[in-house]
Amino acid sequence: LRTRGLEVQVVAPEAVPLVKVFGAELGAHIKSIHELHGVKFSLGRSLTGIGTDDVTLDDGQRITADLVVVGIGVRPSVDLAKEAGLAVDNGVTVDEFLETSVKGIYAAGDIASFPYRTGGRIRVEHFVVAERQGQTAARNMLGLREKFDSIPFFWSAHYDTSVSCVGNSSRWDEAVVGGDLGKG
Repeated sequence: LRTRGLEVQVVAPEAVPLVKVFGAELGAHIKSIHELHGVKFSLGRSLTGIGTDDVTLDDGQRITADLVVVGIGVRPSVDLAKEAGLAVDNGVTVDEFLETSVKGIYAAGDIASFPYRTGGRIRVEHFVVAERQGQTAARNMLGLREKFDSIPFFWSAHYDTSVSCVGNSSRWDEAVVGGDLGKG
């Protein structure tokens, strides 16, 4: 929207945008890129109302708005799974074949907590993982017994800066922002 000359203001409950996915350092860097392009931020805030030509924040501030885009996020709803007797832990727990704790029942996508190759379990909120898990679960329902071992990835473009991530990004040893990673 900024590249089209429109004013943009981001309202988000986090103190740093994208902190859950990128961590504080990279999230702050991405915020600064957007600020250089004129995006305004109201972080640590949430909406309490959307009017015909403005929004109201939880601190009472009103922001004029012609268009409001709402991104609500993902939180797995596991009540039905619990009622059905399925094991849950940060989503519906599945094995390497995407089969739940109840034989013959499979789960895939944002709700599936699956074993990851580096140990532990992860749940990935990305459409490509959901598509691949759905394909694997379908083949396993047909009796193929195929392990889900696809490596998660995602990308994000911010003006001329692109961020690509391959693997599980829930933890890292070091964050390096900037520089030319292709050298030396």
